[in-house]
Amino acid sequence: MVGSRSTSKTAVYAALFGNLGIAISKLIAALLTGSTSMWAETYHSFSDTLNQILLLLGIRTSKKKGTERHPFGYGKEQFFWSFIVATLIFGISGVLSLEQGLGSLLGSEIHRLENVSISYLILAISFVFEGNALRIALGLFKNAIEDRGEKFTILSVIKEFKESKDTSILTVVVEDSAALLGITIAAIALYLSDITGNLMYDAVGSILIGCTLMAFAFFLARENKELLIGESISKRDYKLLFNSVSGISEVNKIISIRTMHLAPEDVLIAIEVSLIDNLDTDAIELVIDKIENTIKQVIPYAVSSKIYVELERPK
Repeated sequence: MVGSRSTSKTAVYAALFGNLGIAISKLIAALLTGSTSMWAETYHSFSDTLNQILLLLGIRTSKKKGTERHPFGYGKEQFFWSFIVATLIFGISGVLSLEQGLGSLLGSEIHRLENVSISYLILAISFVFEGNALRIALGLFKNAIEDRGEKFTILSVIKEFKESKDTSILTVVVEDSAALLGITIAAIALYLSDITGNLMYDAVGSILIGCTLMAFAFFLARENKELLIGESISKRDYKLLFNSVSGISEVNKIISIRTMHLAPEDVLIAIEVSLIDNLDTDAIELVIDKIENTIKQVIPYAVSSKIYVELERPK
């Protein structure tokens, strides 16, 4: 799993400050050029800035201690706010970009294109900032992969992306990837409209940016939904946990392992086992302690209060 909350905040802060500066720059370029693609990118960057603030809010509120009403804490706040971010990407960036492009394409809005060189400059600067934010987020993936002794490859990144429970990092990676793709689309659309004089390309660019953002937002919302309703630990951790507990000499077999992430580094683990015969009460208690300690070795962030070891009941 990708590191701690502090590393998540590093990636989010990098994206926040980068997006704020980019959003203001794009707004100026959109006002000066009148490009619908630049307006689409402006909506995108301002939405991303708001999104980073919400992610930081999620990280902050998820740290609250458990209460009588929420005995397992508020870790899922992070998943909730990441889900809200996904809907905002869809609702604000995606829909407004699509609306802007369709309005221009269908002739329902006045569309002009001036000072195109300014847009090229802003897009180039934006690409550098977005690329840097993405580099920081991917660097956290790289650290997690190499800490396990694996090589940092495209396949290992994809696997880490699928199995990571840190929605803040996932959101930053998705947003920045969408941003880089959006910048590329905007630049191509502007160039085609500039050399041909046909503003249709600029309008289509805005539509493509809107569709891209909606696709990324849908993917992100689906990932967060799984965590909100209760996603288990990764297949890698499950296999390691199963093998480690099975290796305890007093354990006859494992009946079931049920897990649920309450936060990126907070998990509920319930395991049912069958023990060998002829163990007295004291021996059984020692085995249960051994199972719990084994679980904490495999899942370092697991805590005793959220580990439940149940013995198979006689049928």
